[in-house]
Amino acid sequence: MDKLVIEGTVKLNGEVTISGSKNSVLPIMAATLLTDEPCVIKNVPHLRDTNTMLKILRSLGKSAEFDKGTVVVSRSKATNYIADYKLVSTMRASFCVLGPLLGKLKKAKVSLPGGCVIGVRPVDLHLKGIKALGADISVEAGYVVATANKLKGKHMYLGGVYGSSVLATGNVMMAAVVAEGTTVIESAACEPEVYDLAEFLIKMGAKIKGHGTPTIEIEGVKNLHGATHTIIPDRIEAGTFILAALITRGDILIKNVLFQHLGALIDKLDEAGVNLIRSNGSIRVRYKKQLKPVNIVTLPYPGFPTDMQAQMMSVMSLTPGISVVTEKIYPDRFMHVSELNRMGARIQREGPHAIVEGVKALSGAPVMASDLRASACLVLAGLAAKGKTSISRIYHLERGYENVEAKLRALGARIGREKE
Repeated sequence: MDKLVIEGTVKLNGEVTISGSKNSVLPIMAATLLTDEPCVIKNVPHLRDTNTMLKILRSLGKSAEFDKGTVVVSRSKATNYIADYKLVSTMRASFCVLGPLLGKLKKAKVSLPGGCVIGVRPVDLHLKGIKALGADISVEAGYVVATANKLKGKHMYLGGVYGSSVLATGNVMMAAVVAEGTTVIESAACEPEVYDLAEFLIKMGAKIKGHGTPTIEIEGVKNLHGATHTIIPDRIEAGTFILAALITRGDILIKNVLFQHLGALIDKLDEAGVNLIRSNGSIRVRYKKQLKPVNIVTLPYPGFPTDMQAQMMSVMSLTPGISVVTEKIYPDRFMHVSELNRMGARIQREGPHAIVEGVKALSGAPVMASDLRASACLVLAGLAAKGKTSISRIYHLERGYENVEAKLRALGARIGREKE
């Protein structure tokens, strides 16, 4: 197994182009199960997770290929309704095959999902929504088994203890597009990735209104056809590179960005004293002065994204003063705190809060990534730290950031791999 090694204190400078959204492309790939006709998906990032979804589609009987940023799911039928544990257990987003399998084959057997260890992430909202459409649901030996002679539209509330769920909204939406009658999802997730999925389904012939708002209305159709779609830019990757420029006191032009997807992050950076220059789908981030501490509360979109919490904490650990980070989506998503403290940060965990006291410098150290965004957080810290930082378990990073080492090296970072 490899580890990532970073020699820090290099100011990053240059240009970087943001890849397609990981959290958007995975459910869109799953949606191709709803049709027997060819689908072409463009701007697809080459990641562990997209490779896993390709394997899942093939295991279910589809013909799916990846080439130079494009996934082609050719004319073929989903013949298998069982999504195997060995694949689903490695990636939580793979659970979103439940809705389209049930919609297409009227039966699905999907392993309970795995993925990053960031706290309890139940699938109760998925099952609640699918059951509301008329499916019989049971859990047997670690698998969710769903069957339905006929799916029927339903008015449902899909909010949970920690707000709406992106994957649950997507799963229910993919089943509802071929259900009989009208489905209304209240407290639907408003994230851009849900909007992107809905746009793809509409291209396939679905009738959806209100996507991007808390109320989505779906009028079921009998069949969907093939479609071509381009994935939106990854807002979390864009945010990560914005923070990479700031934490290294550098100057980066970030291309292929949708500003409207970064509103909460940009608002907090404005509060911290950062002046971002926006023009023609790009953002220039140029460090000019010491940042000011800010308080962060993660919330469903359009609130501050939980997927940017760890990276923001890295930046705040080097910002004079006290910052407070409150995690309201996954209250246990603080496994990166102890690793940042190993590098000299001063962070104290208090339940769903982390109190960050800025320090003058971080020191390189051996650290371990616990999940995807924690690994990005540690990369940022390593880029700014004095000396050498080695990060173990970097397979987490490969799940969500395309060619991240090459992109960072092109900006001047001293980063590479070594064997554990």
